[in-house]
Amino acid sequence: MRPDPLSEAAARRHELTRSKAIQALRQLDRAGTPVTFAGVAQAAGISRSWLYTQPDISSHIRKLREKNGGAGSAGAIPAGQRATDASLRARLTAALDRNKQLADENARLRRQLARALGDQRSDPIR
Repeated sequence: MRPDPLSEAAARRHELTRSKAIQALRQLDRAGTPVTFAGVAQAAGISRSWLYTQPDISSHIRKLREKNGGAGSAGAIPAGQRATDASLRARLTAALDRNKQLADENARLRRQLARALGDQRSDPIR
């Protein structure tokens, strides 16, 4: 007797989803990206709830998360080494100032180039 085609399709879909999850988990770990249920689900294109129903995969995610110091939004950077809002604002202000200086310099150089090209065109001796 031939197995039910719907059961076969469901089994194939289940195995495909498992392989996507395992591949995403390995890629995140190799890349040094914090391994979380949300990260694995997003990378694999699957649901987080499905990951929680797979004991071996969810166990692996928990182990990698613990190995890498937990799953926080700031990753494995200790609180004392994270940039403060004030330092980030200061860096942003410095970058904006530098961008303004470079834009002014570019405008000055463009004017000089336009003058030089104009002089070259108007020069009767070529």
